[in-house]
Amino acid sequence: MAKIRINVYFEPDLFDQLEATAASRRVPKTHIVEAALASFLTPDEADQREAALVRRLDRMTRAIERFERDQEIAGEALALFIRFWLSAIPPVRDDLREAAMAQGKERYAGFVETLARRLAKGSTLAKELSRDLKGTKTDTGGGL
Repeated sequence: MAKIRINVYFEPDLFDQLEATAASRRVPKTHIVEAALASFLTPDEADQREAALVRRLDRMTRAIERFERDQEIAGEALALFIRFWLSAIPPVRDDLREAAMAQGKERYAGFVETLARRLAKGSTLAKELSRDLKGTKTDTGGGL
């Protein structure tokens, strides 16, 4: 393969180091300059590892951002439910308090059972909201 000739200017000290290295290793100065240039232009293993680490950190950052968004949705949904529940449910009279507590325990047990089933299936509020919002965007008959 034919080589291309270029003219390069070096600082005197650097050129002296190049000549000394070429003489001590008994190789042409061209080989040393080519090897140094190739090394400079080719990313080394540390650069490749750093690039892989940056990509991995970017993926982790996106995952954390999705987690934060999901937690914010869950917190807002809970706060909205509590506000609605507190404003819509009348206080229980003292003579009905015991029966209301028993019914509350039953409802809570049903809630925990339903929650366990949903978690076992992998069904989550965030997934449902995502599906509902996608369906709303494609509907032509209105929406939210």
